[in-house]
Amino acid sequence: MPNTVAIFRVEGTLVRRGALAAAAYMAANGQGLRERALRVGHVAVAAPLFALLGQNDRALANRVTWAALRGMSDDRLHVLADEFYRLHVEPSILQSGVELVQKARRDGHRVVLLSDSVDRIVEPLAAHIRRVDTVVCNRLEVRDGEATGRLVEPVVGGHGGARWLQELAAREDIDLSRSVAYGSHGPDLLLLAAVGKPCAVNADYTLRRAATDAGWALLDYPA
Repeated sequence: MPNTVAIFRVEGTLVRRGALAAAAYMAANGQGLRERALRVGHVAVAAPLFALLGQNDRALANRVTWAALRGMSDDRLHVLADEFYRLHVEPSILQSGVELVQKARRDGHRVVLLSDSVDRIVEPLAAHIRRVDTVVCNRLEVRDGEATGRLVEPVVGGHGGARWLQELAAREDIDLSRSVAYGSHGPDLLLLAAVGKPCAVNADYTLRRAATDAGWALLDYPA
């Protein structure tokens, strides 16, 4: 395997919709009106918390958001994740981001996707893009055929991406000084700072300001 990586934060660089939209869709399509109302109400409460924590502790925000699916059957989770991907993720894939992935492969990097969303949605995206080596994302905990409302540890979010990347580099002799990272949000700061070639893509205010101060590459394309 190559000893460099190109790591892409999925939300903002490859797709428009994030984990909150996925959780909201699945909650809104629970079986039964009462169940739907309860789940949507949970997401509605979690949404401002996600916005508040999104720049600081996104891992906690993800825990709160996905807890709305507690008690949903595993079969239903599969159906709704597949629907959300086909209806909302695949049509919103950013072609400019896909071209960055293709360029990373041509440059000889190992391609890694990092996402706050869950494996049932991110893995079909990776298959669509093709030639993705590693997917790092969240997984819903399921026991006795039902979601517990918890995410399997370690939870992806916040600044954990940088820690994961550094552990990978130590374990597999990855040269981070020649590696590339693409991110779009404030919590991606440490991830981008961990590599020699950081790039802020469609960056929010926090990341854009930090990237400008640090002299990092800035890239904007239609989202």
